[in-house]
Amino acid sequence: MNPDELKTRLGSGLLSFPVTHFDENGKFSEDSYKRHIEWLSGYDAAALFAAGGTGEFFSLTPAELPAITRAAKEAAGDTPIVAGCGYGTEIAVSIAKEAEAAGADGLLLLPQYLIDAPQEGLYAHAKAVCDAVSIGVMIYNRDNAIYRADTVARLCDDCPNLIGLKDGSGEMGLVRQITSTIGDRLTYLGGMPTAELFAEAYLAAGFTTYSSAVFNFVPDLAVDFYKAVRAVDTDTCEAYLKQFFYPFMALRSRAPGYAVSLVKAGVRLQGFDAGPVRSPLVDPTKAEEAELAELIAALPGR
Repeated sequence: MNPDELKTRLGSGLLSFPVTHFDENGKFSEDSYKRHIEWLSGYDAAALFAAGGTGEFFSLTPAELPAITRAAKEAAGDTPIVAGCGYGTEIAVSIAKEAEAAGADGLLLLPQYLIDAPQEGLYAHAKAVCDAVSIGVMIYNRDNAIYRADTVARLCDDCPNLIGLKDGSGEMGLVRQITSTIGDRLTYLGGMPTAELFAEAYLAAGFTTYSSAVFNFVPDLAVDFYKAVRAVDTDTCEAYLKQFFYPFMALRSRAPGYAVSLVKAGVRLQGFDAGPVRSPLVDPTKAEEAELAELIAALPGR
């Protein structure tokens, strides 16, 4: 899939980041991961992101990433696979090249490791990754990698394969400035934790899609909510927010990292042997997992 085709595909529907499955020894569990990807691919997702934030990119070694990307690509059928990429520039370039060789249709450049960087440094970092591959690249505006509108404009001018910007900053003034300045040169992806909570606001800011973490374990709910957002069906959105997403947010807020850990618990509750999260994250307690099970069971059609 060339960058322009991927850009169009990304903007056409819901996105999600599958969790990475581990076995009892903490190693990548390929068979279980593939079964989960195959299940998710049966629902209406425009693309899946392998080894992204919900996929615990931060806990994976660079050597593990190609196998995860390759397994996702083999299991996803016609669904495009975007691979996570990050750390310092040299490591990110190496990861990018290996992801392309493993069959990734695109890359998501996550924030660099640890340190803040000036705009010139962020520009050089993203450009080096774009220059290293021929597939489409998306930058992730979050935490210590906040791209300003003029930096994004420079990257658009200098990197033909830069196709998207994902935002997890929540800085709506900046977000709106970027979409207004750049226009349809990029596809814009909402990327706040539990993105459904912010989906309507991001739609108003010029974003056509977002990544749903809960798609991992309640894909039918995630798709229905996305369709309601796009249809500006406020009543349906509000009903789902009150019934599921606000209680899920309250559960998620009990410990740092539960935005990932609870999602993985949800995958286990759906019968997939996804294994535990890797440290420094921790799994929810048995009581919290039971609360999540009750939330899922209370959804329509359960």
